[in-house]
Amino acid sequence: MLPIHAVMNGLSERRPIFHSEADFQFALAWEIRQKLGFEVRLEFKHKATYLDLWLPTEGVAIELKYATRKLEHEEEGERFALKDQSANDIKRYDYVKDINRIENVLRERGDAENGLAVFLTNDWLYWDKPRKDWERRLDAAFRIHQGRRIERGLAMKWQEEGTGTTKSREEPITTRDSYTLKWNDYKSLKSNEKSSRFRYLAVKVGK
Repeated sequence: MLPIHAVMNGLSERRPIFHSEADFQFALAWEIRQKLGFEVRLEFKHKATYLDLWLPTEGVAIELKYATRKLEHEEEGERFALKDQSANDIKRYDYVKDINRIENVLRERGDAENGLAVFLTNDWLYWDKPRKDWERRLDAAFRIHQGRRIERGLAMKWQEEGTGTTKSREEPITTRDSYTLKWNDYKSLKSNEKSSRFRYLAVKVGK
């Protein structure tokens, strides 16, 4: 298994913030290549889908998400202007889908050993446990807050169907394994803004 926490810790010293998901994807690939010497493929095609990162020698499939809250920051002379991306419910669904997608890749590819679904964000609404009525929210099944457990074999679906939010994402998601979600600190920037704190999820899939 890729030592993802060591890789993320090293990356946080060199790149504490990213302009976009593509920026994060490339930087993480470069960190893995430079520090561990692993071959890394970006946007590797598997059937009708693309893996964000594929480590062919190690047999590791990686899917990435980078969701941002508004933040303006300067780091070593470089200006970053992150936007409020919102659509948290959609991104939660997509992240859970990433976990399931990696499960499918491991089942379908004989050269795939394990995988990682990584979610990096400065938006506390993802990791903070919501109010006690959260289980009645539209996206309750896809919440990814600290300590949340995704149960194997349980069909996760929206509380309501046919809304604009769920369009093209109506399909329920059922994972083959159970996962307890644990958020990790990535970097806290020198700023008074609440959104200056970055944390990440790294769900390990497979053996």
